Amino acid sequence: MTKYAIFLKRFLSGHSDTDIAFDDLCSLLKRLGFQERVHGDHHIFSKESIVEIINLQPDNAKAKPYQVKQIRILLSKYRLDKERR
Repeated sequence: MTKYAIFLKRFLSGHSDTDIAFDDLCSLLKRLGFQERVHGDHHIFSKESIVEIINLQPDNAKAKPYQVKQIRILLSKYRLDKERR
């Protein structure tokens, strides 16, 4: 099992929202085809087929738990959780 597959499984399970590395979350979004813009500490992700814009800010080296949950819901809504496994 690849590092990406392990991370994706852990991310989609929802059991470790407080322990997701910010860089891993950004890498996941880029791997799913999102474009990233950085403005200060805000990392803004967009994708042509997605209406919503994702705005992330790191909490030290971790992702904020509420943002992790929002991304999981968004990926499920657009069925991106099934892509590139």
